[in-house]
Amino acid sequence: MTTTATTTSSRQLSSFVSRHFGVLSISVVFVVLFAVFSVQADAFLTVENQVNVLRQIAPTVIVAMAMTFVITTGQIDLSVGSVLGLSAALLGMWAATGSPVLALVGTLVVGLVVGLVNGALAAYGRMQSFIVTLAALTAFRGLALFLTEGYSTPIESTFLLPLGQGKLLGLYTPTWIAIACVALAWYVFNHTRFGRYVIAVGSNAESLRRSGVDIRKIQMGVLAMAGLAAALAGVITAARLASGSPNSGTAFELEVITAVVLGGTSLMGGRGSVIGSAIGALTLGIISNGLVLLRVDVYWVPIVQGLILVLAILMNTRLFGRFSGAKK
Repeated sequence: MTTTATTTSSRQLSSFVSRHFGVLSISVVFVVLFAVFSVQADAFLTVENQVNVLRQIAPTVIVAMAMTFVITTGQIDLSVGSVLGLSAALLGMWAATGSPVLALVGTLVVGLVVGLVNGALAAYGRMQSFIVTLAALTAFRGLALFLTEGYSTPIESTFLLPLGQGKLLGLYTPTWIAIACVALAWYVFNHTRFGRYVIAVGSNAESLRRSGVDIRKIQMGVLAMAGLAAALAGVITAARLASGSPNSGTAFELEVITAVVLGGTSLMGGRGSVIGSAIGALTLGIISNGLVLLRVDVYWVPIVQGLILVLAILMNTRLFGRFSGAKK
């Protein structure tokens, strides 16, 4: 009897580890790095530093939530950094006209429309999302520079600035927005029909299509989510810096994709984790912060992030697939 119970518990533990290996592994990496930086960098563990880290990574967390849906369907969005820059520039320009509410709404609508266009071209135009969003990456950055002539626009609106600089219960507003996005994404991904369809599109799209589900709507929908999330990240970034810069978000897409892949989401689709993506973004945040506090040359930060991306892809395609039994 005791042997049977032990065997059952062992199988349940093995099943749990297999299903959540991506989240567990990045959690271990996060804890180890957090402990190392706590010992090596004096200012790392201060409340002020931790609060600032949470504010700085908020845009990455927000877009990583949407990117988790995109990559789980087997697609990718390389344009989120340029959409962030375009949104920041538009918010600054439109806020300068004296209508901050319209500037906010208009910026978010532009992000949503951009995402819908990307999604329509990928899903209904039968183009690879990689190609569509790569073209969008260049086009929207160019559009932002054209509209602003490369200059930043100061933001002085008392309505917009709290979105990046406001504080509530010891945490900055961007952190609270990021927490809300994680909660919403987790619920939709794990407890709604749409979330189940997202996973099914990435794992077995043909079976889902034959069951009568319009998979192109889902593919377009997740890219629209990414556009809206990137616009929200642009609003937060511009409000935090009190300036709408067309150069905001340069190489931002690589940071977001790295966070999502680190969290265990499969680049080939069919498997994803919202919580894993959030922990992945947190891990990248403390790496950047820890290296700066250790006075490592700032030029090493992108080099380290690039190496982490390569390592994450290796883990994603080899290690995660082996433990989870996902398709390769």
